[in-house]
Amino acid sequence: MNKVISHAKRTMIIGAGVAGQTLISEIQNAQQSPYEGDKLAAKYEPVCIIDNDPKKLDTEIMGVKVVGTSSDIPNVAKQLCIEQIILAIPSLPEERRKLIIDLCNETKLPLKIIPFIGTLILGNDVSLLRQVRDIKTEELLGRDPVTFNNENIKEFVHNKVCMVTGGGGSIGSELVRQIAKYEPKQVIVVDIYENNAYEIQQELVMEYGESLNLVTLIASVRDYFRMNQIFERFRPDVVFHAAAHKHVPLMENSPMEAIKNNVVGTFNVATLAQFYKVKKFVMISTDKAVNPTNAMGASKRCCEMIVQYLAQQKGNCCTEFVATRFGNVLGSNGSVIPIFKKQIEQGKPVTVTHPDIIRYFMTIPEAVSLVMEAAAMAHGGEIFVLDMGKPVKIVTLAENLIRMYGKEPYVDVPIRFTGLRPGEKIKEELLMMEEGLKKTSNKLIYIGKQIEIDEDNFITELRALRDAALENDEETAIKALHKIVPTFITPEEFNKSVLQKA
Repeated sequence: MNKVISHAKRTMIIGAGVAGQTLISEIQNAQQSPYEGDKLAAKYEPVCIIDNDPKKLDTEIMGVKVVGTSSDIPNVAKQLCIEQIILAIPSLPEERRKLIIDLCNETKLPLKIIPFIGTLILGNDVSLLRQVRDIKTEELLGRDPVTFNNENIKEFVHNKVCMVTGGGGSIGSELVRQIAKYEPKQVIVVDIYENNAYEIQQELVMEYGESLNLVTLIASVRDYFRMNQIFERFRPDVVFHAAAHKHVPLMENSPMEAIKNNVVGTFNVATLAQFYKVKKFVMISTDKAVNPTNAMGASKRCCEMIVQYLAQQKGNCCTEFVATRFGNVLGSNGSVIPIFKKQIEQGKPVTVTHPDIIRYFMTIPEAVSLVMEAAAMAHGGEIFVLDMGKPVKIVTLAENLIRMYGKEPYVDVPIRFTGLRPGEKIKEELLMMEEGLKKTSNKLIYIGKQIEIDEDNFITELRALRDAALENDEETAIKALHKIVPTFITPEEFNKSVLQKA
C-alpha cells in the first residue's frame, strides 16, 4: 500500500512512457522512504495516467491506472477530483503538445511539464522529478522553436569588429550575447540609456572576463558627429542597428521623436557605415512597418527604404545593407506577457485592447538568431522575413496565462477590454503585397522582393521629413511621412477593412 502524504495534491500524469513511469517511481520511492522523504515528492499524489496508446488503457504503473486518452483529460480531471497535471512526454511534437496543453487549460488546473528531450538532463543519478517545471509562455505559441545554422553565423562573426546600436535593449542585448559566443575580434555596445548598457556590460564581464574585447559607449544615434567619432575610431566590420523607439502609443503622442530617432538615427548610422566601408549593415525592422497605421511603423518602413536606397546606389561597392523583419518578441520591454503576469500576480484585471486583436510572436533568442543568420546570408538590399507560424489571439494568450496560474479567466481573474490604443492595428502583417516571397536555405526565412527606390525623389522627401522633425513641426512632418511612405494609412481605415472581412 502506497504511503500517501496528507498534503500532496491529486495529480494526473500525461504519458505512460519511460518519463511517466520514471516520474511515478521517483515520487513513490521518495514517499516510501523511512526518512523525511523528498519534500518535492510530497507535493504529488499520482492518481491516474493519460496516454493515447489504446493498448495501455486500463493497465497500471506502480498501482496508478491508465484511464483514458488526451481527449478525456477534462472529464477525468473532474471525475477524479484532480488538483494538478504533469505533462510527462518530453519528445512530444510541438503541435501535439499545444493541443494537449489546450485540453489541460480547459480543466483550469495548474499544469507542469517535463522539458523537451533536447533540454532534459539524463543520467543514472539525475532526478526527473527535479526537472518538472511550470510551463513557459512561449510553449503556448503552438509551433516548434526555430532553429538556425550556427556555422554560418560563426563564420560571419568570428574575428570581426561588431557594433550593436541599442545594445542594451531587449533585442540589442541578446544580439551582443550571441555575438560574444562566436569569438569576435571586438564588440562595441552603443546605447543612450546608461542603465541598460551597464547591465549588459556587467553580465558579459562576469561571463567572459578579459577574454572578450568589449567596449561600452553611451551615445545617441541622432548625434551624427558623435557616431562619426565612434566609426572613425573603431572601424567596425559589421553593424547591427537595433536602436529605435518602438512603442506605438507613445510614439503617436510624440511622432517627432520616432522620426528623429528611427529615421534620422538610421540614416546617420547607415551612411557612416557606407563611408567607413563597413562590410555589412543590418537594420532591425518590425512587422509594424507593413502597411503602417502609426508613426512608429511608418518611421520603420522609412528606415527599410533607407536601407534599400543605399543598397541600390551604384557607387556603393563595399557595404551590404539588409533589413530583418519579425513580429512581437515574448518578454521584451513593454510586451504584453510581462504586463499580464504583473496584473495576475497583483490580483488586478488583465487588460486586453480588443477581443479580436491578433499578433505574431517569437522568443527573443529566435528573433536574434534570425537577424544573425539573415545577415550571414545577405548580399545587400534584402528584407528578410521569418515565417512565424500562425498568429496568436491576444485574448486567448491572456486566458491561457491566467490558467497557468491555476485560476479561471473571467471568474478568478477578470479580463477587461480597454479599446484599441492610438495607431494600433487589430491584425499585423509580415509582408507588403508588392514584395512577394523568395525562399532561402532556411525554410523559415524568406526574402521580400526589393522595391526600386527613386533615388532623387526619395532623398528630397527624406530631407523634407528630417527638417520638419528637427523643427518639431508635427503637421508638416506627418504629411511628409505619408508622402514618403505611401502605404501609411489611418488605423481606422485599416481596422474597418479587417473587421469587414472577418
